[in-house]
Amino acid sequence: MSDVKKFMYVNRKAPYGTIYALESLEVVLISAAFDQDVSLAFVDDGVYQIMKGTKTDGIGMKNFSPVYNALGDYDITKLYVEQESLDERGLTLDDLMDIKYEDEDDDWAEKPSIKVVSRKEMADVMDQQDVLMSF
Repeated sequence: MSDVKKFMYVNRKAPYGTIYALESLEVVLISAAFDQDVSLAFVDDGVYQIMKGTKTDGIGMKNFSPVYNALGDYDITKLYVEQESLDERGLTLDDLMDIKYEDEDDDWAEKPSIKVVSRKEMADVMDQQDVLMSF
């Protein structure tokens, strides 16, 4: 039996105004450092965490959004975005960052990390996890 557990971090909050999004990102990176199978889910206002063009100058907070582009370097390549959450906020996949990873099994081809799934598909993915942590 493998010691590698499947961890999914469920991001439900907007990226700024609370500490949840930044803390989630920090915990995700720590988990990956311990060779766990890490994935992220973006639901509800959590979809705003990976919007392209985020600027934080007006709120006096450091913009941590660029860190999402480095997730592939930590073998974090499964980012699930709930379609209904996008729809409810008037967003599409084109509004999200173009987060990619290099697939070493496919001659280092760049592949998208984000997969848009339905609410039902998201529930199925969550059921396959060993650990769910909600932020």
